[in-house]
Amino acid sequence: MPNAPTKTLGFLQALPFWFALGMVPLAVIGATQGGWYTALVPGCSIIFYSILDAVTGLDQDNADPQSTESLFWYRLLTLIWFPIQFVILFWTIWYATRADHLGTLELGVLFFGIGILTGTVGINYSHELMHQKSRLERWLGDLLLASVLYSHFRSEHLRVHHLHVGTPRDPVTARYNEGFHRFFPRVLCQCPQSAFRAEAAMLARKALPWWHLSNPFWLYAALQAGMLALAAALGGWLGLLLFLYQALVAIWQLEAVNYVEHYGLTRRHLGDGKYEHVRPHHSWNAAHTASNWLLINLQRHSDHHYKPDRRFPLLQTYSQDEAPQLPLGYPIMVFIAMVPPLWKRVMNRRVKDWRRFHYPDITDWHPYNKALNPVTA
Repeated sequence: MPNAPTKTLGFLQALPFWFALGMVPLAVIGATQGGWYTALVPGCSIIFYSILDAVTGLDQDNADPQSTESLFWYRLLTLIWFPIQFVILFWTIWYATRADHLGTLELGVLFFGIGILTGTVGINYSHELMHQKSRLERWLGDLLLASVLYSHFRSEHLRVHHLHVGTPRDPVTARYNEGFHRFFPRVLCQCPQSAFRAEAAMLARKALPWWHLSNPFWLYAALQAGMLALAAALGGWLGLLLFLYQALVAIWQLEAVNYVEHYGLTRRHLGDGKYEHVRPHHSWNAAHTASNWLLINLQRHSDHHYKPDRRFPLLQTYSQDEAPQLPLGYPIMVFIAMVPPLWKRVMNRRVKDWRRFHYPDITDWHPYNKALNPVTA
C-alpha cells in the first residue's frame, strides 16, 4: 500500500472535483456570444487546468481505502452529470443551428468544446459509473456513452481491458513505439469487435446465442439511435453533423487518454498464454492535483487497475518505486501524444527505465514488442 499521508473525506474535500461543472456556463457563453468565447471550454480544460497543475503541484495524500465515511458528495457529482450533459448538448444543438451569429469556424470550435465536455467529463464519469453495482449508476453510465456513440466501451472496458491489460489481447494497451495516429484507427476497428466477442462468449457460457435480447449490444444500438434521432429532430442535418462531430472529439479524448495510460507497459508472460496478475506498475500514474480534480482521480490509474472496485475518492497514489510516473498531467500529455516524435522522445526512455527497474531479468524485449505490435517491432 502506498506510503503517503491519509486524508478525511467530506464536502470540503469533494468541492474541488465539482469545479468541472463550471465549464457548463462557459459553453452557454460560447454559444450565445460567439467569437473567441467559443474557445472558453477548450481553454479551461486544457490551458487553465494545466496552469493550475503547475500551481497546485502533486497531491500524494491518500484517503483510507477502508474508510466508512460517507461518499455522498462524490457520488452525487457523477449522478447529476448525465442530465446536465444531456441538456447542454442538445440545447446547444438546437440553439446553434438557429443562431445567425455563429459561423462555420465558431461552430467547429464551440462543438469541439462540447466534445471536451462529453469526453473529458462525460466519458470519464461513465467510466466511474460502469464500475459500480448500482443499476442506476450503470444505467447513467450507459446513457452517457450513448450520447457519444461509444456504448461498446462498457463491454470492452469491463470484459476485455481489465482482464487483458498489458497483453496482446488488449487492443487499448498502446504498444511500445506505436504512435497515436496508428493507435487510434486500430482501436476504433478492434475495440467494438473485441467487445462484441466478449459479450457473445459470455452468452455462450450460458448456452445462449449472440442475438439473445440480454446481449447489451441491443441496448447500445437502441440508445444510440435515440440520441441520433433527437439530434436530427432538434437541428436537422446540421444538428446531426454537429452531434457526430462532438462524439468524434469525445472518442478522441477517451482513446488519447487510453493511449497515455498504458503506453509501452506489459505484463510478464508466464507461458501457455498466461500472464502475471495486474499490479500498480502496469499503468502510468500521475499525482497532479488539478487535473485529478477534473478527471475525478483517473490519473491514479495504477490503483484503479489494481483495485477496480474502488470509488474515485478512495483511489491511492503511488511512489516512483511502486508505479511509473508521468512527467505531466493528462491534459498536456494528450497533446504531446499528438506529436509522435516528441512523445517518443519523452516516453520511450521512461519505458526503458521501467523495464530495467521492474524486470531486470528480461534482457530481450523483442518478443514482447513483436507480440504486442508486429508492425513496429
